[in-house]
Amino acid sequence: MPNIKSAKKELRKSAKKLIYNKKIKDNLKNLIKKSRKSIESGEDKAKELVAITLKALDKAAQKGIIKKNAKNRNKSRLQIRLNKIIGKKK
Repeated sequence: MPNIKSAKKELRKSAKKLIYNKKIKDNLKNLIKKSRKSIESGEDKAKELVAITLKALDKAAQKGIIKKNAKNRNKSRLQIRLNKIIGKKK
């Protein structure tokens, strides 16, 4: 436990930030899972869901919750999966 007043405040701040970041990361993981499932099942809403996921990834990287390369990697993998399914439908 911190003894100095500023250290106590930093502890409170970091606890709040941890909850905030965890909420966004959990939401991202759920969006990615939903997108993958909808792509694999060939649903019509897959394209919309992937677009929402890509936007969420961009926002998370912009806020510094995930790293830039992690964002790019996840976006690339999702887009490749979506393009394969769209190519098969045509």
